[in-house]
Amino acid sequence: MSVVLSAPPISIRKIVKRFGSQDVLKDLDLNVAPGEFLTLLGPSGSGKTTLLMILAGFVRANSGSIKIGPDEVITMPPHKRNIGMVFQNYALFPHMNVFNNIAFPLKQRRVDKATIARQVEQALHQVQLDGYADRRVDQLSGGQRQRVALARAIVFEPRIVLMDEPLSALDKSLREHMQIELRSLHRRLGMTTVYVTHDQREAITMSDRIAVMNNGCIEQLDKPEILYSTPKTQFVAGFIGESNFTPVDCRDGVAWYEGRQIETRSQVPHAGQHWLVSRPEKVRVADGVNGDRGNFFTGSVREIVYQGDSFICYATLRDGQVMALRDYCRSDVLSRLPAAGEPIHLRIDAEDAAIVQAES
Repeated sequence: MSVVLSAPPISIRKIVKRFGSQDVLKDLDLNVAPGEFLTLLGPSGSGKTTLLMILAGFVRANSGSIKIGPDEVITMPPHKRNIGMVFQNYALFPHMNVFNNIAFPLKQRRVDKATIARQVEQALHQVQLDGYADRRVDQLSGGQRQRVALARAIVFEPRIVLMDEPLSALDKSLREHMQIELRSLHRRLGMTTVYVTHDQREAITMSDRIAVMNNGCIEQLDKPEILYSTPKTQFVAGFIGESNFTPVDCRDGVAWYEGRQIETRSQVPHAGQHWLVSRPEKVRVADGVNGDRGNFFTGSVREIVYQGDSFICYATLRDGQVMALRDYCRSDVLSRLPAAGEPIHLRIDAEDAAIVQAES
């Protein structure tokens, strides 16, 4: 199977979708670069699967534009869009063997038998299922079925591949293995890929960029490391990874907590009470607050939870807020950790402190 050298961009403009009186997608814009692996991430009901189905042509938008390369496809039927699709339940034909499942889209396109045989063999090789052509679907494991579904999606060399939570039915270890497999396959084939999941760790592992969706809108579109380190909204900060939320008072472009100025590299929102967002693994035990740079917080240890190679310490600050600290179980760290009920000083460096506007 040849690498797709001319993978197209996708341009989505002003997409609106309503089901009855409910606005599922609200004037949504999105660009996907050629050959990019972009993930639509969000909770159930955020609109991510609806957007994917509109892109595939299975659902019609109320208004808007979708271009694949230079071609407007908003009214084009699915079979003319040259898009490969992997569904959540794989949608394999149980009465067909592996070969015929994978060959199905080629037969629909009236490809000759010799080409079908060659393309199916190449697709099986791409997903590391050489020798499985004659197997029945019910003889396959969950991971093998997922690979067959993927092979069927790529066998006709589509310009774009769409995936709707294809790993959700797999157990944890197999799901993590298949994340790496899918990412590697995408890099080899170079196809523009749009992936849907509600699993933020999966999205961070696999994506070039992530569009975090909430209530029919894209709250933030960024590279995984930027989403994690610099969330732009309270929702994104809470949805991506573990977060501490500490209330701060903002005025004149400065954030304050208990009379101390908060050092941060993010832009401070307009005047009012907003949130300091910090990641537990970026919080550290401090020896004191005098003469040291950084953001300091004083409280008492509420609970320490050991989790094998790491632990998480929950501290109750003087204003009643809870701040979590996560670190590895090293002797030098544990020796500095107070016991439950004892006072504790915590520090967050400026580059690890983000201020986000409180949601109304």
